[in-house]
Amino acid sequence: MTAGKINAVVFDVGRVLVQWELRALFAQLIDDGEELDWFLANVVTEAWHFQHDRGRALADMVAERKAEFPDHAPLIDAYAGRFLETIPGPVPGTAALVGRLAARGVPLYAITNFGAELWDMFRPTEPLLDLFGDIVVSGREKLAKPDPAIFALAAQRFGHDPEHMLFIDDNRANIEAASALGWQVHHFADAPALERDLTARGLI
Repeated sequence: MTAGKINAVVFDVGRVLVQWELRALFAQLIDDGEELDWFLANVVTEAWHFQHDRGRALADMVAERKAEFPDHAPLIDAYAGRFLETIPGPVPGTAALVGRLAARGVPLYAITNFGAELWDMFRPTEPLLDLFGDIVVSGREKLAKPDPAIFALAAQRFGHDPEHMLFIDDNRANIEAASALGWQVHHFADAPALERDLTARGLI
């Protein structure tokens, strides 16, 4: 079922290793359900957040958005100041699989769409990432998945040919981009399915 021997496993971070949901923060701050839905669809949206993933400065984004939606300025400030509350906990079961791979000596890496400033806030809170040899962070590189350039950069940094790395991501566009470049891939849905795939590939 594989194209060749896998020498390294490369994880996405958000929604694979840790949960990520803007609603987890803003449901604490906006009581009305309809207002919450409107806010997440129009003000602090995932598409807007993705600008930071691509390398835009957080301060510039926040200032611009507050000028556009002045009545929501405190909530927009909360996005930057309380971002860790959008990460309510680990994705169930994935950390155990990372630990099993590490115990077998499988080299581990990650490619994450994550803004540089928010990554600096998050990274010290997640000791699981100490097991990873290198992590390519989109906001630092100003390249984001599914841009083929970030996969090329990662392959160069990690020191393995794409066909000998397994890339795990929850986003289908990212999976398709990696596959087109010769990576072996797993479209993440949950830890049990990933465990079955890793077992079938002889990695755990």
